[in-house]
Amino acid sequence: MATIEQDVINQHHENEFPPVLEITEGASLRLQSMMKERNLEGYSLRVFVSGGGCSGLQYGMTFDNEERFGDTVWNAHGLRVMVDPISARYLTGATISYQQDDMLAGAFKIDNPNAVSSCGCGHSFRTRDQQAADDDYDGYGNGGGCCSSH
Repeated sequence: MATIEQDVINQHHENEFPPVLEITEGASLRLQSMMKERNLEGYSLRVFVSGGGCSGLQYGMTFDNEERFGDTVWNAHGLRVMVDPISARYLTGATISYQQDDMLAGAFKIDNPNAVSSCGCGHSFRTRDQQAADDDYDGYGNGGGCCSSH
């Protein structure tokens, strides 16, 4: 019985929690291809939200080989994905897809149900909480412009 208990304790916690966001198969395959091109064996995709951008928050993705305390970790079509707990609050229910425009160009797109507005560039967004704070501040909900105005 001690062996079984030890095996349970040593199991990695992937899939312990449901995925924070969805990554389409096409996006997963493109990201895995990018990691292979850069010889990033053993890396994962880290998806995060940080302050900044013209709408208040901005999306970020990077390849990372270090899991941090509190990360939610799961597998999306063969791609290991990590999201920190603060970013998870803003990304829950979002979908990352990849759209190939032509042979040379393509782009990742994040569809986020938590965003009440986003910038034209698609990299920056505002949540309902931020919108309410802006409304209290200036009465118009203006967030200070957009990428196209810079």
